[in-house]
Amino acid sequence: MKENADSRKNKIGLREIAAAANVSVATVSRVLNGNNRVDPAIREVVLDAAAKLNVDLSQRNKTKAMAFLLSNRAMLHAFHSRILLGAEAYCAASGWDMVFLSFNYSPHIPWKELHLPKVVQRHDVVRAVVLAGTNSANLLELLDHKGIAYSVLGNNVIGELPGLKGDIVYSDDVQGGQEMTKYLIGLGHRDIWFVGNVRLPWFARHFEGYRRTMSEAGLAPRLSGLEFEDETEMGYINAKSLLAQGGPCTAILAGNDQTAHGVYKGLRDSGRKVPDDISVAGCDDTASAGLYPGLTTTREFPEQLGQQLVKLVLNRISQPSLPPQVVTIPTQLIKRESCKPVAAAKELLAAEVTAS
Repeated sequence: MKENADSRKNKIGLREIAAAANVSVATVSRVLNGNNRVDPAIREVVLDAAAKLNVDLSQRNKTKAMAFLLSNRAMLHAFHSRILLGAEAYCAASGWDMVFLSFNYSPHIPWKELHLPKVVQRHDVVRAVVLAGTNSANLLELLDHKGIAYSVLGNNVIGELPGLKGDIVYSDDVQGGQEMTKYLIGLGHRDIWFVGNVRLPWFARHFEGYRRTMSEAGLAPRLSGLEFEDETEMGYINAKSLLAQGGPCTAILAGNDQTAHGVYKGLRDSGRKVPDDISVAGCDDTASAGLYPGLTTTREFPEQLGQQLVKLVLNRISQPSLPPQVVTIPTQLIKRESCKPVAAAKELLAAEVTAS
Protein backbone atom coordinates (compact mmCIF):
# COMPACT_ATOMS: atom_id res chain seq x y z
CA MET A 1 0.00 0.00 0.00
CA LYS A 2 2.85 2.39 0.82
CA GLU A 3 4.34 1.79 -2.64
CA ASN A 4 1.03 2.75 -4.29
CA ALA A 5 0.75 5.87 -2.15
CA ASP A 6 4.29 6.92 -3.08
CA SER A 7 3.49 6.30 -6.75
CA ARG A 8 0.35 8.46 -6.60
CA LYS A 9 2.30 11.18 -4.83
CA ASN A 10 4.96 11.15 -7.55
CA LYS A 11 2.34 11.38 -10.33
CA ILE A 12 0.56 14.23 -8.60
CA GLY A 13 3.86 16.04 -8.29
CA LEU A 14 4.56 15.67 -12.01
CA ARG A 15 1.11 16.89 -12.93
CA GLU A 16 1.35 19.90 -10.65
CA ILE A 17 4.69 20.88 -12.16
CA ALA A 18 3.36 20.33 -15.70
CA ALA A 19 0.32 22.53 -15.01
CA ALA A 20 2.45 25.29 -13.47
CA ALA A 21 4.92 25.18 -16.38
CA ASN A 22 2.19 24.79 -19.01
CA VAL A 23 3.90 21.73 -20.53
CA SER A 24 3.06 18.03 -20.72
CA VAL A 25 3.71 15.53 -17.94
CA ALA A 26 6.01 13.70 -20.36
CA THR A 27 8.11 16.84 -20.79
CA VAL A 28 8.39 17.27 -17.02
CA SER A 29 9.43 13.63 -16.70
CA ARG A 30 12.15 14.07 -19.33
CA VAL A 31 13.48 17.19 -17.60
CA LEU A 32 13.57 15.55 -14.17
CA ASN A 33 15.27 12.46 -15.61
CA GLY A 34 17.97 14.62 -17.15
CA ASN A 35 17.12 14.08 -20.81
CA ASN A 36 19.47 16.44 -22.67
CA ARG A 37 17.21 16.63 -25.73
CA VAL A 38 14.83 19.00 -23.95
CA ASP A 39 15.12 22.60 -25.10
CA PRO A 40 17.11 24.59 -22.48
CA ALA A 41 14.42 27.30 -22.30
CA ILE A 42 11.72 24.68 -21.56
CA ARG A 43 13.98 23.04 -18.99
CA GLU A 44 14.34 26.39 -17.20
CA VAL A 45 10.56 26.87 -17.12
CA VAL A 46 10.03 23.38 -15.67
CA LEU A 47 12.76 23.79 -13.05
CA ASP A 48 11.41 27.18 -12.00
CA ALA A 49 7.92 25.72 -11.64
CA ALA A 50 9.27 22.84 -9.53
CA ALA A 51 11.15 25.27 -7.30
CA LYS A 52 8.03 27.39 -6.75
CA LEU A 53 6.14 24.25 -5.76
CA ASN A 54 8.94 23.31 -3.32
CA VAL A 55 9.54 20.02 -5.11
CA ASP A 56 12.81 18.41 -4.00
CA LEU A 57 14.32 17.43 -7.35
CA SER A 58 17.18 15.54 -5.73
CA GLN A 59 14.68 12.86 -4.73
CA ARG A 60 13.09 12.56 -8.19
CA ASN A 61 16.10 11.06 -9.95
CA LYS A 62 17.39 7.94 -8.20
CA THR A 63 20.84 8.26 -9.79
CA LYS A 64 23.27 9.42 -7.09
CA ALA A 65 26.60 9.82 -8.85
CA MET A 66 28.63 12.83 -9.94
CA ALA A 67 31.80 13.22 -11.99
CA PHE A 68 35.07 14.72 -10.79
CA LEU A 69 36.56 16.21 -13.96
CA LEU A 70 40.30 16.96 -13.78
CA SER A 71 40.98 19.24 -16.74
CA ASN A 72 44.33 19.85 -18.41
CA ARG A 73 46.44 18.71 -15.44
CA ALA A 74 48.60 15.71 -14.54
CA MET A 75 46.53 12.97 -12.93
CA LEU A 76 48.85 12.66 -9.93
CA HIS A 77 49.13 16.41 -9.22
CA ALA A 78 49.51 16.67 -5.44
CA PHE A 79 47.13 19.59 -4.86
CA HIS A 80 44.30 18.31 -7.06
CA SER A 81 44.65 14.78 -5.70
CA ARG A 82 43.87 16.17 -2.25
CA ILE A 83 40.87 18.07 -3.61
CA LEU A 84 39.62 14.75 -5.00
CA LEU A 85 40.06 13.09 -1.60
CA GLY A 86 37.95 15.78 0.07
CA ALA A 87 35.29 15.57 -2.63
CA GLU A 88 35.10 11.77 -2.43
CA ALA A 89 34.80 11.86 1.37
CA TYR A 90 31.89 14.33 1.24
CA CYS A 91 30.18 12.29 -1.48
CA ALA A 92 30.48 9.10 0.55
CA ALA A 93 29.13 10.77 3.69
CA SER A 94 26.17 12.07 1.65
CA GLY A 95 25.40 8.70 0.07
CA TRP A 96 26.70 9.63 -3.37
CA ASP A 97 29.23 7.99 -5.71
CA MET A 98 31.96 9.81 -7.59
CA VAL A 99 33.39 9.02 -11.03
CA PHE A 100 36.91 10.31 -11.74
CA LEU A 101 37.65 11.53 -15.29
CA SER A 102 40.67 13.21 -16.88
CA PHE A 103 39.74 15.69 -19.62
CA ASN A 104 42.03 17.72 -21.88
CA TYR A 105 40.70 20.50 -24.08
CA SER A 106 41.77 23.81 -25.59
CA PRO A 107 40.52 27.10 -24.11
CA HIS A 108 40.40 28.54 -27.63
CA ILE A 109 37.71 26.20 -29.05
CA PRO A 110 34.18 27.69 -29.14
CA TRP A 111 31.90 25.97 -26.64
CA LYS A 112 29.70 24.60 -29.43
CA GLU A 113 32.67 22.63 -30.79
CA LEU A 114 33.73 21.07 -27.47
CA HIS A 115 32.87 17.42 -26.89
CA LEU A 116 32.24 16.35 -23.30
CA PRO A 117 33.14 12.83 -22.15
CA LYS A 118 30.15 10.66 -23.03
CA VAL A 119 29.44 9.64 -19.44
CA VAL A 120 29.02 13.31 -18.44
CA GLN A 121 26.26 13.66 -21.02
CA ARG A 122 24.38 10.70 -19.55
CA HIS A 123 22.11 12.32 -16.95
CA ASP A 124 20.86 8.88 -16.03
CA VAL A 125 24.43 7.99 -14.98
CA VAL A 126 25.96 11.28 -13.77
CA ARG A 127 23.89 14.06 -12.18
CA ALA A 128 26.52 16.80 -11.88
CA VAL A 129 30.18 17.69 -12.38
CA VAL A 130 32.90 18.94 -10.03
CA LEU A 131 35.61 20.75 -12.02
CA ALA A 132 39.23 20.83 -10.87
CA GLY A 133 42.46 21.22 -12.83
CA THR A 134 42.74 24.13 -15.28
CA ASN A 135 39.48 25.26 -16.86
CA SER A 136 38.25 28.03 -19.12
CA ALA A 137 34.94 29.72 -19.86
CA ASN A 138 34.15 27.67 -22.98
CA LEU A 139 33.67 24.45 -20.98
CA LEU A 140 31.53 26.22 -18.39
CA GLU A 141 29.38 27.74 -21.13
CA LEU A 142 28.90 24.28 -22.63
CA LEU A 143 27.77 22.86 -19.29
CA ASP A 144 25.37 25.79 -18.87
CA HIS A 145 23.82 25.23 -22.28
CA LYS A 146 23.43 21.50 -21.66
CA GLY A 147 21.81 22.13 -18.28
CA ILE A 148 24.47 20.16 -16.37
CA ALA A 149 24.91 21.24 -12.74
CA TYR A 150 28.53 21.97 -11.84
CA SER A 151 30.87 23.61 -9.37
CA VAL A 152 34.38 24.77 -10.25
CA LEU A 153 37.66 25.60 -8.50
CA GLY A 154 37.83 29.32 -9.28
CA ASN A 155 41.57 29.76 -8.65
CA ASN A 156 42.38 27.76 -11.78
CA VAL A 157 39.90 29.24 -14.24
CA ILE A 158 41.51 31.08 -17.14
CA GLY A 159 39.79 34.31 -18.19
CA GLU A 160 36.65 36.06 -17.00
CA LEU A 161 33.46 34.26 -15.90
CA PRO A 162 30.58 36.57 -16.88
CA GLY A 163 27.02 35.45 -16.27
CA LEU A 164 27.66 31.76 -15.68
CA LYS A 165 25.20 29.55 -13.79
CA GLY A 166 27.58 27.28 -11.85
CA ASP A 167 28.99 27.65 -8.35
CA ILE A 168 32.59 28.63 -7.57
CA VAL A 169 34.97 27.79 -4.72
CA TYR A 170 38.15 29.80 -4.19
CA SER A 171 41.18 29.40 -2.00
CA ASP A 172 42.08 32.92 -0.89
CA ASP A 173 45.56 32.91 -2.41
CA VAL A 174 45.46 36.69 -3.00
CA GLN A 175 45.24 37.18 0.75
CA GLY A 176 47.86 34.47 1.19
CA GLY A 177 50.25 36.38 -1.06
CA GLN A 178 49.62 39.54 0.93
CA GLU A 179 50.26 37.88 4.29
CA MET A 180 53.46 36.21 3.12
CA THR A 181 54.82 39.44 1.63
CA LYS A 182 54.03 41.34 4.85
CA TYR A 183 55.87 38.63 6.80
CA LEU A 184 58.98 38.97 4.62
CA ILE A 185 58.90 42.75 4.85
CA GLY A 186 58.56 42.40 8.63
CA LEU A 187 61.80 40.38 8.60
CA GLY A 188 63.52 43.38 7.02
CA HIS A 189 63.47 42.21 3.42
CA ARG A 190 63.10 44.88 0.78
CA ASP A 191 64.53 43.17 -2.30
CA ILE A 192 61.86 40.47 -2.66
CA TRP A 193 61.35 38.70 -6.00
CA PHE A 194 58.31 36.76 -7.14
CA VAL A 195 58.92 33.63 -9.23
CA GLY A 196 56.09 32.13 -11.27
CA ASN A 197 54.24 32.14 -14.58
CA VAL A 198 51.66 34.88 -14.03
CA ARG A 199 49.90 33.97 -17.28
CA LEU A 200 48.43 31.09 -15.26
CA PRO A 201 45.65 32.10 -12.86
CA TRP A 202 46.93 30.39 -9.70
CA PHE A 203 50.28 32.19 -10.04
CA ALA A 204 48.61 35.46 -11.09
CA ARG A 205 46.39 35.57 -7.99
CA HIS A 206 49.31 34.95 -5.62
CA PHE A 207 51.37 37.55 -7.48
CA GLU A 208 48.52 40.06 -7.14
CA GLY A 209 48.63 39.74 -3.34
CA TYR A 210 52.42 40.18 -3.41
CA ARG A 211 52.20 43.17 -5.79
CA ARG A 212 49.61 44.99 -3.69
CA THR A 213 51.61 44.60 -0.48
CA MET A 214 54.91 45.65 -2.05
CA SER A 215 53.27 48.75 -3.55
CA GLU A 216 51.59 49.66 -0.26
CA ALA A 217 55.00 49.44 1.45
CA GLY A 218 56.56 51.71 -1.17
CA LEU A 219 58.63 48.85 -2.60
CA ALA A 220 59.03 47.85 -6.23
CA PRO A 221 57.46 44.48 -7.16
CA ARG A 222 59.96 42.30 -9.02
CA LEU A 223 58.93 39.39 -11.22
CA SER A 224 61.02 36.58 -12.67
CA GLY A 225 58.47 34.84 -14.86
CA LEU A 226 60.26 32.69 -17.43
CA GLU A 227 57.65 30.12 -18.47
CA PHE A 228 58.13 26.36 -18.26
CA GLU A 229 55.54 23.59 -18.18
CA ASP A 230 57.33 21.79 -15.34
CA GLU A 231 56.97 23.96 -12.21
CA THR A 232 60.11 22.67 -10.47
CA GLU A 233 62.14 23.36 -13.61
CA MET A 234 60.56 26.82 -13.80
CA GLY A 235 61.69 27.62 -10.27
CA TYR A 236 65.21 26.36 -10.98
CA ILE A 237 65.73 28.35 -14.19
CA ASN A 238 64.18 31.54 -12.81
CA ALA A 239 66.30 31.43 -9.65
CA LYS A 240 69.52 31.03 -11.65
CA SER A 241 68.41 33.70 -14.11
CA LEU A 242 67.67 36.39 -11.53
CA LEU A 243 70.98 35.69 -9.76
CA ALA A 244 72.85 35.94 -13.07
CA GLN A 245 71.39 39.42 -13.55
CA GLY A 246 73.32 40.52 -10.47
CA GLY A 247 70.57 42.68 -8.98
CA PRO A 248 69.80 42.81 -5.24
CA CYS A 249 67.79 39.90 -3.86
CA THR A 250 67.38 38.87 -0.24
CA ALA A 251 64.14 36.86 -0.54
CA ILE A 252 62.21 34.91 -3.18
CA LEU A 253 58.47 34.27 -3.03
CA ALA A 254 57.60 31.30 -5.24
CA GLY A 255 54.10 30.96 -6.71
CA ASN A 256 53.72 27.44 -5.28
CA ASP A 257 55.73 24.83 -3.40
CA GLN A 258 56.82 22.93 -6.51
CA THR A 259 58.29 26.15 -7.88
CA ALA A 260 59.98 26.78 -4.50
CA HIS A 261 61.54 23.32 -4.77
CA GLY A 262 63.16 24.39 -8.03
CA VAL A 263 64.27 27.68 -6.47
CA TYR A 264 66.07 25.72 -3.72
CA LYS A 265 67.98 23.73 -6.35
CA GLY A 266 68.81 26.83 -8.39
CA LEU A 267 70.18 28.69 -5.38
CA ARG A 268 72.28 25.74 -4.23
CA ASP A 269 73.73 25.19 -7.70
CA SER A 270 74.64 28.89 -7.70
CA GLY A 271 76.46 28.58 -4.37
CA ARG A 272 73.74 30.27 -2.28
CA LYS A 273 72.41 28.96 1.02
CA VAL A 274 68.77 28.99 2.16
CA PRO A 275 68.09 31.06 4.27
CA ASP A 276 71.55 32.39 5.14
CA ASP A 277 71.99 34.09 1.78
CA ILE A 278 68.45 34.22 0.44
CA SER A 279 65.14 33.47 2.18
CA VAL A 280 62.59 31.42 0.23
CA ALA A 281 58.81 31.09 0.67
CA GLY A 282 56.21 29.08 -1.23
CA CYS A 283 52.47 28.63 -1.48
CA ASP A 284 50.06 25.66 -1.01
CA ASP A 285 52.05 23.51 1.49
CA THR A 286 52.24 20.43 -0.74
CA ALA A 287 56.02 19.95 -1.13
CA SER A 288 57.38 21.33 2.13
CA ALA A 289 57.88 17.91 3.78
CA GLY A 290 60.64 16.99 1.32
CA LEU A 291 62.57 20.27 1.52
CA TYR A 292 65.45 21.22 3.82
CA PRO A 293 65.45 23.63 5.49
CA GLY A 294 61.70 23.47 6.09
CA LEU A 295 59.82 25.70 3.64
CA THR A 296 57.88 28.71 4.90
CA THR A 297 54.66 28.63 2.91
CA THR A 298 50.99 29.54 2.69
CA ARG A 299 48.88 26.55 3.64
CA GLU A 300 45.78 26.06 1.55
CA PHE A 301 43.15 23.47 2.42
CA PRO A 302 42.50 21.32 -0.67
CA GLU A 303 40.38 18.73 1.14
CA GLN A 304 38.07 21.52 2.32
CA LEU A 305 37.93 22.88 -1.22
CA GLY A 306 36.81 19.45 -2.45
CA GLN A 307 34.14 19.19 0.23
CA GLN A 308 32.77 22.64 -0.58
CA LEU A 309 32.69 21.88 -4.31
CA VAL A 310 30.51 18.82 -3.66
CA LYS A 311 28.33 20.60 -1.10
CA LEU A 312 27.53 23.39 -3.55
CA VAL A 313 26.72 21.06 -6.42
CA LEU A 314 24.40 18.97 -4.22
CA ASN A 315 22.58 22.17 -3.27
CA ARG A 316 22.38 23.03 -6.96
CA ILE A 317 20.79 19.66 -7.77
CA SER A 318 18.10 20.08 -5.12
CA GLN A 319 17.54 23.81 -5.82
CA PRO A 320 18.34 24.52 -9.50
CA SER A 321 16.95 28.07 -9.36
CA LEU A 322 19.46 29.27 -6.75
CA PRO A 323 21.64 32.16 -7.93
CA PRO A 324 25.32 31.23 -8.47
CA GLN A 325 27.11 30.72 -5.16
CA VAL A 326 30.71 31.74 -4.36
CA VAL A 327 32.63 30.34 -1.38
CA THR A 328 36.16 31.45 -0.38
CA ILE A 329 38.35 29.32 1.90
CA PRO A 330 40.99 31.28 3.88
CA THR A 331 44.68 30.34 3.92
CA GLN A 332 47.21 30.05 6.76
CA LEU A 333 50.76 31.39 6.99
CA ILE A 334 53.15 28.58 8.01
CA LYS A 335 56.54 29.79 9.31
CA ARG A 336 59.48 27.41 8.95
CA GLU A 337 63.25 27.63 8.67
CA SER A 338 63.59 28.86 5.07
CA CYS A 339 63.12 32.52 6.02
CA LYS A 340 65.19 34.63 8.39
CA PRO A 341 65.64 38.35 9.14
CA VAL A 342 68.16 40.25 7.05
CA ALA A 343 71.27 41.33 8.96
CA ALA A 344 70.16 44.97 9.42
CA ALA A 345 66.80 43.87 10.79
CA LYS A 346 68.48 41.48 13.24
CA GLU A 347 70.74 44.25 14.52
CA LEU A 348 67.77 46.61 14.94
CA LEU A 349 65.81 43.95 16.82
CA ALA A 350 68.78 43.29 19.11
CA ALA A 351 69.10 47.03 19.81
CA GLU A 352 65.40 47.28 20.66
CA VAL A 353 65.69 44.33 23.07
CA THR A 354 68.72 45.89 24.74
CA ALA A 355 67.01 49.28 25.10
CA SER A 356 63.96 47.72 26.72
